[in-house]
Amino acid sequence: MPTPPDPALCRSLADDLRAAAFSADGLRDSWGEAADGAIARGLRLPAERALSGREDALAVLARLLVLGLRQPVAVVDAALPRAGASGLVALDLATTDAGDVVPRAVIRPQEFSDAAGEVEWWVASDLDEAALGGPLPEDHVLGVGGASLTLAGLQLPGHVGRVLDIGTGCGIQALRARRDADTVVATDVSARALHFTRLNALLNGVDGIEVRQGSLFEPVAGEVFERVVSNPPFVITPRAAGVPAYEYRDGGLVGDALVEKVVTGVGAHLAPGGVAQLLGNWEYRDGEDGLDRVRQWVAASDIPLDAWVVERELLDPLAYAELWIRDGGTPPGSAESQRLLAAWLDDFAERRVTGVGFGYVLLRRARGSKHTLARYERVSQPVGGALGPHLAAALATHERLTAVDDTALAASVLEVAPDVTEARHHMPGAEDPSVIELRQGGGFGRTLGVDPALAGLVGACDGDLPVGVLIDAIAQLLEVDAAELRADLLPRVRELLFTQFLQFA
Repeated sequence: MPTPPDPALCRSLADDLRAAAFSADGLRDSWGEAADGAIARGLRLPAERALSGREDALAVLARLLVLGLRQPVAVVDAALPRAGASGLVALDLATTDAGDVVPRAVIRPQEFSDAAGEVEWWVASDLDEAALGGPLPEDHVLGVGGASLTLAGLQLPGHVGRVLDIGTGCGIQALRARRDADTVVATDVSARALHFTRLNALLNGVDGIEVRQGSLFEPVAGEVFERVVSNPPFVITPRAAGVPAYEYRDGGLVGDALVEKVVTGVGAHLAPGGVAQLLGNWEYRDGEDGLDRVRQWVAASDIPLDAWVVERELLDPLAYAELWIRDGGTPPGSAESQRLLAAWLDDFAERRVTGVGFGYVLLRRARGSKHTLARYERVSQPVGGALGPHLAAALATHERLTAVDDTALAASVLEVAPDVTEARHHMPGAEDPSVIELRQGGGFGRTLGVDPALAGLVGACDGDLPVGVLIDAIAQLLEVDAAELRADLLPRVRELLFTQFLQFA
């Protein structure tokens, strides 16, 4: 393992970065929105051109620490008056060669917002493909990507004692979790990943994060946590000679077995009522539904688990293989990419894989001997913003609904959630709508087709009259049996409450 980063040196570097206005806004202002977007696509040239001829501290640090370009020692010392070029070397972020500082890592500002407010972290990680100019090494430590931000936004808000971050990588989930937790234990098989996690915690002045090396639950044997979060190395990779086994994405197991091990094993490390959240892939095999595979994993847990699994994407084997071959930096269409593609397709064919699902897994250790939530669904529409508060509200509503029978539900007073709208579609000249939709502005952005009875009930939920009274009135208006209408509508009201279209007044 690399030498542990020196806290005083990290503070000096942070002071230098702050003084140089080394922030997301500062960088965007330096090279413009177009160049900023290009960097996200792995293109450095527009930013290089925008910074050409500038020797101010921000420009020097942008070239060195964001674009991965070597810079003269003298200008780096001027840009970092406290830490200096020697400080970057001591922190294993750079080396020196022929009078230049040569970056070994990137540091990028990362904006994040949650219920506690907005924050910006400096996150160090290994050089990316653009800086390396070729495929990534197998021990590459990934920076903050789309999946990382997705999982960070999924984390439930609210104070907890201990959180476990499995496969911490550069430590972004640990930083996010520490905002709500007293302490975080961050684990990884990679010593270099744990070095970056330590470094990023110190660089951002975040304490209470302990790092431990090891695979999955080995470093925390016998321990329990209120929360577990994991962006595990879930990418399905052929176990074949010559196929790179990237530590940041490949857990070394066959197929989706890594995610299976997390799902089946996490219950033993959750306190009663504790929640685990992770991202994952699952295979569709020879006609077997991928979500049914996840359901079987949950059922195989020795600890009863509530489960809410959301599949966000389904790829065929060819598209999946192409995605992850490109991710490793292998040029599309090259002889190497064709060789890797053949290995992936052979691997899938051996297990008769017809598709690979990707999504979010939320597991909660049941407080009793049985689970009360088993929800497996597909949600493919775009989702904006952090989902953590929405998930927390849905879980709290589920808890309340488990104690509410239909009689009590009929006596409840409900309100329409403030982000819900209704759309009605009419055939030309028709008096009655042919389609009625309820649309959700927040959360998963769901759109539900509803019939006139349910639409009328939702429209009447204004926090005044109980649900049962409203259903009776609608039954009379539609000239249908009130008891039958209750039997039809109350289960759908429960669904609308869980999905946050309706809420208790």
